[in-house]
Amino acid sequence: MAKRNAGIVKKKAPLSQRIAKELRHNWILYLMILPVLIYYIIFSYTPMYGITIAFKDYKVKQGILGSAWVGLKHFKRFFGVYNFTNLLKNTLTLSIYSLLVGFPIPIIFALILNYSTKPVLKKATQMISYAPHFISTVVVCGMLQLFLDKNTGVFNSVRALFGLEGISFLSNEHMFKHIYVWSGVWQGMGWSAIIYISSLAGVDYELHEAAIIDGASKIQRMRYIDIPSITPTIVMLLILQLGGLMSVGFEKAYLLQNSLNSPASSIISTYVYEQGLTNASYDYSTAVGLFNTVVNVILLVSSNTFSKKVLNESLF
Repeated sequence: MAKRNAGIVKKKAPLSQRIAKELRHNWILYLMILPVLIYYIIFSYTPMYGITIAFKDYKVKQGILGSAWVGLKHFKRFFGVYNFTNLLKNTLTLSIYSLLVGFPIPIIFALILNYSTKPVLKKATQMISYAPHFISTVVVCGMLQLFLDKNTGVFNSVRALFGLEGISFLSNEHMFKHIYVWSGVWQGMGWSAIIYISSLAGVDYELHEAAIIDGASKIQRMRYIDIPSITPTIVMLLILQLGGLMSVGFEKAYLLQNSLNSPASSIISTYVYEQGLTNASYDYSTAVGLFNTVVNVILLVSSNTFSKKVLNESLF
């Protein structure tokens, strides 16, 4: 009898029954997530229908459905525009520079804070460091313009004390990328470090105790205990940042842009704004934005696949 029962395979319930059972058992959880789901459907997925105008000669009077299909015309136009190379170069320069500088600094900052032996100083430092994150980009750009002013700025006032002439920082295209990136590091360092501090709090302290007994220094403990423990977190955030490599912040670049630094500050997002809103070329600007998004998706999938194969860590 036992042998006969062992050979019987339990039939799997239909998908509709399994879904109904899941909803009955966990309806409260699904009810809690419903507002978020509705938000993304309305504001993220429904507007995606508008992407079709990237392949049409869009006329407002005719609407999306009535406009004629033009295929890849707008994409070819963008690839052939005179400043395409400069736009792509500036976008990649700012994004890669921001990644190389802005990604490791929060990790280092979190590791240093984690070894602080004074709780009051640790909390105060952390609070001061992530406070700039809550400052509006518009305000930050206004502060930069005041601090970097050629005549009354703080930096030029310090230079004047040493008998040096004032520099118009924001009018220098070679300085723009440094101003953009390092102001971003200042604004986001503390906030980005929070997740690493949380991950470090979960590291088993017995490992540190064993390392201390063996005579390991703080640097060695960071290298052989802390960093390996938070590697999954680091990899996940790195993949997400690589997935947004082409999405350089529009607001700061546009607000700090002027006619003198435009060769370095003109990026794809500012170009989309100029073509879409200033020139009312909605179909063309949508095509440029879609190109940007497709590149980001390719980078996200590629970095995730590489990480999965090499480090055995991935988002999906």
